[in-house]
Amino acid sequence: MRRIKRGDTDALETLLRRHYDNIRSVCHRIVLNHADAEDATQQALIAVARSIRDFNEQSKVSTWIYRIAVNAALDEIRRTRRRPIPVGDDTFAEMSSTVNSVDATETQIDIQRALERVSEEFRVALVLRHIADMEYDDIAVVLDIPVGTVRSRLSRGREQLAQAIGGG
Repeated sequence: MRRIKRGDTDALETLLRRHYDNIRSVCHRIVLNHADAEDATQQALIAVARSIRDFNEQSKVSTWIYRIAVNAALDEIRRTRRRPIPVGDDTFAEMSSTVNSVDATETQIDIQRALERVSEEFRVALVLRHIADMEYDDIAVVLDIPVGTVRSRLSRGREQLAQAIGGG
């Protein structure tokens, strides 16, 4: 961090490479649409690079980066909600084939579809816990909520996910 704060671009690049897969994974599981998730990933990386010198080291770097990734993903969801929805059959077929080519296994597709049915606030908590493998305390920091609320969101999210997987 000292090297980065002094302007060492190689150190910054190393940090971004080290956390890229985790940022991308979080964005993809929260945003769900491949192209929009990639946009969120890029926005998160840019935000990390722009604000790294302001990092106050009161939390772990990874926790701080996850918070940026979650915010980028949620911003992307809000941005895309304002976008008009395409209605042509060709557009739907194109979107469907993109999803199929990106998700290599049926399991990933099933998880993705199930996550689509989980409320956003619960999905974010689930992604941070089970995809990013974060501890409850760190999730609370990222989401700026009490640990009890994290537990509640995870519990309710797991219920919704179980219903979605079970077809309920």
